[in-house]
Parts: sequence; C-alpha cells; structure tokens
Amino acid sequence: MSQTIHSSEVQAADQASVAPRRRTLLRGLLGVAAAAALPGVALAPASGQALGPMLPAPPQSSATEADRAEWAGFRSRFITAEGRVVDTANGGISHSEGQGYAMLMAEWTNDRATFERLLNWTRAHLRRPNDALFAWRWSSNPQVARDTNSATDGDIVIGWALQRAAERWSVPAWHTMAAAIARDVLRLSVREVAGRTVLLPGPHGFEKQEFVVLNPSYYNTPALRALARLAPSPAWAKLEADGKWLMTAARFGRWDLPADWIELNRRTGAVSPAAEWAPRFSWDAIRVPLFQAWAGECQAPALGAALNFWTNATPGRLPAWTDLRTGALAPYAGHAGVSAIANLSYNAKSGFGQKAAIPSVARATDYYGAALVMLARIAQQEGPAAARPQMMASL
Repeated sequence: MSQTIHSSEVQAADQASVAPRRRTLLRGLLGVAAAAALPGVALAPASGQALGPMLPAPPQSSATEADRAEWAGFRSRFITAEGRVVDTANGGISHSEGQGYAMLMAEWTNDRATFERLLNWTRAHLRRPNDALFAWRWSSNPQVARDTNSATDGDIVIGWALQRAAERWSVPAWHTMAAAIARDVLRLSVREVAGRTVLLPGPHGFEKQEFVVLNPSYYNTPALRALARLAPSPAWAKLEADGKWLMTAARFGRWDLPADWIELNRRTGAVSPAAEWAPRFSWDAIRVPLFQAWAGECQAPALGAALNFWTNATPGRLPAWTDLRTGALAPYAGHAGVSAIANLSYNAKSGFGQKAAIPSVARATDYYGAALVMLARIAQQEGPAAARPQMMASL
C-alpha cells in the first residue's frame, strides 16, 4: 500500500446525515436505571490516597511546534472562553468526553491556562453530587435535558488528564481528584460478568437480565493504566487482560472488525453485536485501533483488521463505516478523523517505522473529527515509547 492512506472530504450533506452519530445513540440506555445492578469490584485499601502529594518529576512533552499550532486551531474552533468544548455536529452540546479530550490536549501542549478553564467549566457544569464522576451531557438549549448519568470514556480520560496535569505542573490537588475518579470508576462502572472483568459504558442502563451492553472503544488502555497507579487494585490488571480478550473475541463480519456496541451473555460469555444499535464498525469503534496504537499494541488483531479494511474495502477512499452483518459500506467517505486513525494504524503496524502523515485539524469539518486528529497526533508521539517494552520482550 502507499505510505499515506488518502480520504476524500465528506460533503456538507453527508456530514448532516451523520451529525447525530454516536452520542444520540446513547439515549436508549443512558439515564435509565440499571435493570440488574451487581456489586462493584472491591478496591484494595485506599493506599492511593497517601500518594496525593508525592508527585514524580514533571514529564517532558512530546508535542512539537506543529502540534501546538494544531492545538491552537482546535482551541479556537471548538472551545469557548469559559472552557466549554462545543460538539458542533450534535446541536452544540457539550459532554464529558469532549472536556476530557481537550484537557488531555491542553496538558500535552503545556497550555495550563486552557486546561484550568476546561477543568473549571467541567466541575461547575458536569460534576455529580454523590461521586467523583461526571454527567455525560450538557446543553444550553433548555429543551435538551442535562443527562446526569456518567459516560465511562469521559470519566477515565478526565482522570487521566488530571493525573498527567498534576505531574506536569506539580498540583497535588489534581492528583487527589484523579485518584477519586479512579476509585469511583472501579466502584460504579466495573463488573464481573461470566468470569470476566468488564468496563460498563456507565453506571446505569447497561446491565440487563441476560446480558450486559459494552462499548469496546471505551477500553482506553493508556488511561486505564494511569488510573490503576492512582487507585491500586488487582481488578485493573484483570480488566486490561479481559479487555484484550474482548478486543480479539468481539470481531464480526467479513472484515473481522469490532462493533460500536456489543452484548456479553451472562451465562455463556458469548459476545455479539448489541441488538439496540446498528451492527456497525463506525464512529465509536474506530477508537479501538487508536487506543491500541497509543498503548503500543502494534500487532493487536483489531488494529490489523481495521487497517486491512481501510486499505482494501474501497481502495483510494476510506468508508465512514461498514455494516458487520450485511457488509454494506457507507455511501460517503470517512472524515479527517478516520483518515488520521487509519494513518496512525499503518504507522503502528510497522512498529512506528513508517510515517504516514496525520492530517491537519483544518481538514476536520466538526468537533469529533478534529478531536480524533489531535488524539492521533498524541498517540503517534507516545505510542512508540509504549511499544518499546513489548518490542524488547519479543527479541
């Protein structure tokens, strides 16, 4: 294949057709009381609390001047003066995922002022009263209700960003906040199901009598590893190991790709695409290879399958999604975020020996595409270091 995977731009009409995409799909479950709540995974003694003031030396940022320029472009387009990240393709709502992603970008580029604005807005508008997690959705439109159920992908990336920021700028209070998030993720969003330790998409609405609903793209391995250091528990290692099993087992269709949403049967442990969503590899599942590359898992089967799909499904054009039952492809190309993750996956598959270019934020037509571009840039810088221990072990 050519060194760089190309994707045509999505036309405005096509963007309008996918604008509601991922987050509106959550309406069927988020905010609904759990049907069959199970006990949370027990924490080890709260030894992490004593570590609050004991911070390592500030890390060196891998961000280049070009990366900082890309961040400036993202910041000017999608972040308000108050620190709210605006999802421009979903009616201008804000959500914990977007706040966490932007906090991570601000930390990476050493932009403390923006980080603090993002954190302050997040705590003021999304903080839940009875735990350390965050409401997943906020809107300035009074007709769109604030949804106070949390989304685990947002929670863990906010915790990760706080942990990194605490070390970069020597702020023990942020370390303490991150540790509290880690403990509540374990307590409220981690369960034992069919002999596996799994990560629920949120505390409520995903546990059914016969199965639990999971989202493979919520398994953000670099973030989970960081949280594991903040709230020590044997559950983290089992969560990562069972997550790797899930990423391998839960692949479907002609291309052996992960689905956006899946069901794990409580009795048999079988996995299948979730019945309440379209059985697609699309806007959620494309984050699976992103986080695998970021974690240095260069030979992960799901990453290789995604790269094979993007390379061979429609050469010269990246489909926005594929139906895992019928094999049908999206009639429009994926946006710049898809191109960014495809090129990152190509680089990772080679052990980061290849240098396919990550597209510019300017090519992204909405918040989510731009966020994926920025996250791919960070993963491109940090993935090689994460992969190095694995490469050494294989020698």
